[in-house]
Amino acid sequence: MAAERRAFLLALAAVLLWSTVATAFKITLTYLSPLQMVAAASAVSFMFLLIVILVQQRQHEIIPELRKHFRYYLILGLLNPLVYYLVLFQAYTLLPASQAQPLNYTWAIALTLMAALFLGQKIRKRDWIACVLGYLGVLVIATRGDILGLNFTSAAGVGWALLSTFLWAGYWILNTRHSSEPVLTLLVCFGISLPFSIGASWYFSDWSGIPWQGWAAVTYVGLFEMGLTFVLWLKAMKLTQNTAKISNLIFISPFISLVLLAVIIGETIYPATVIGLILIVSGLVIQQWRRRTRVAGEG
Repeated sequence: MAAERRAFLLALAAVLLWSTVATAFKITLTYLSPLQMVAAASAVSFMFLLIVILVQQRQHEIIPELRKHFRYYLILGLLNPLVYYLVLFQAYTLLPASQAQPLNYTWAIALTLMAALFLGQKIRKRDWIACVLGYLGVLVIATRGDILGLNFTSAAGVGWALLSTFLWAGYWILNTRHSSEPVLTLLVCFGISLPFSIGASWYFSDWSGIPWQGWAAVTYVGLFEMGLTFVLWLKAMKLTQNTAKISNLIFISPFISLVLLAVIIGETIYPATVIGLILIVSGLVIQQWRRRTRVAGEG
């Protein structure tokens, strides 16, 4: 019971922190460009993850792992964090965060489609229902409820947000082909992407005149979107005997996020956004319910 309680508290802490990142993204983007944000946040995440590895006394594993699978990590690192977050932050630049954040939650539906395409996994009836609900939710949010008129707030922003979900799904599919420890994998991915993101941002961006608020905001993003929160979630998954119960906590995150966006930065939360988010989360719950039912049947 003590381990389960600790797992629950760690997972809850991770979910609450993830709930703040949409607000942090929007604040940071008032001071930095998407490319600058990727470079600076990745550097913060890399330093934090390196500290974790040093505390675990596993630093001797880094170079051998990189040498053994260099091309794999090069592709993975360019995909995430570099391209994925660049695309995601571009979506947040063009859309209100209250729209971009729910759209990003459809990555699990994108994963289902890509797993069928690249891994040959069967799409079952419940998956199709989840897809219909999820992308109907996307349409409701993107048009602010004017589905028949197809009057998008920003068609480009919606496109970037949906593209980010397929990039993230692709990252997870590539991860299934490799069995290295997750924190070490993430550290190597961030490390291998840093020269590209820093070099590109140095060439294309002007770093002068960024106030301390910008640096504070991007540090927060690096720690609580890409670093500490990921470690907390992994620890919770290791401690729990009921992964499904802990995983369900993630469904409260987008709703908390909407409240924070309204309170902290004053975004207008349209009824269509809430309805669309409910549709998306309903689709995700249907997918999770299918998996839990199947596992219970196998047990």
